[in-house]
Amino acid sequence: MNHAILKLMPSPDSLPPVPLTLEGSSLLHQMLRVRWADWRALAAARRAEILAEAGAAFRKLEEDGSAMFSLLGHKGDLMLVHFRPSFEQLGEVERAIQKLALWDYLEQTSSYLSVVELGLYESTAKVYGALAECAIDPFTPEWNAEIQDTLARQRQAMHPRLFPEMPGHKFICFYPMDRRRGEDKNWYQLPLAERQRQMGDHGAIGRRYAGQVKQIISGSIGFDDWEWGVDLFADDPLVFKKLIYEMRFDEVSAVYALFGTFYVGERTPAAEIGKLLDLS
Repeated sequence: MNHAILKLMPSPDSLPPVPLTLEGSSLLHQMLRVRWADWRALAAARRAEILAEAGAAFRKLEEDGSAMFSLLGHKGDLMLVHFRPSFEQLGEVERAIQKLALWDYLEQTSSYLSVVELGLYESTAKVYGALAECAIDPFTPEWNAEIQDTLARQRQAMHPRLFPEMPGHKFICFYPMDRRRGEDKNWYQLPLAERQRQMGDHGAIGRRYAGQVKQIISGSIGFDDWEWGVDLFADDPLVFKKLIYEMRFDEVSAVYALFGTFYVGERTPAAEIGKLLDLS
């Protein structure tokens, strides 16, 4: 490439700092507490009717991508997790549950809305670099066309990860998180290449736990109070502690991560909802 072309190449500082992302399934977490006093006041026959209706409804929700978990600790009694193709379908799920008689005996203590997100740091670096070498300015028609082509290829290759089935593991650990953006440490002011390096090191830890834990990352910027939601699924809950503890020593977590409330629950099939609310 000659010097005339080099002078026209976009400088690294002029390239967009935002990594490309792919979005997939819409996610809704609902944390619920049972109104035990009101529930106990019901006649046994009425409780049985309500549970029969709820069991049938939750079985249908399970078939469509939902799961129920019995929460451990004081933060609630149940957590419902829904994977759907769109926010509209999540709204339908909410309304269907609210129509159940059981809803009168539940209190929603929290919720979390997000979409499955895959960050494409490596692909971003490659395509931005290639476009810069061709002296194509950011956000021009040529630039946008190449970006959309890259996203389309990646979306097809990553489809199973973007629209995952609900994992069948026995336990779940869910928590929201942010990246620091304060005066001293600000993740969003780091160069793209440095963020790519740190996320690569971070991902290497998670890959060592493949086969023991299923991790689903969802983005929630603009949707909820935190920036990401993390779902971990495993048959042995101790894996959650080991994985998250090891990641705390990683630079991106040790320096830039902020964590919200953790929820841990045990999978409860819809057919067993009666066991959770049984007063006998």
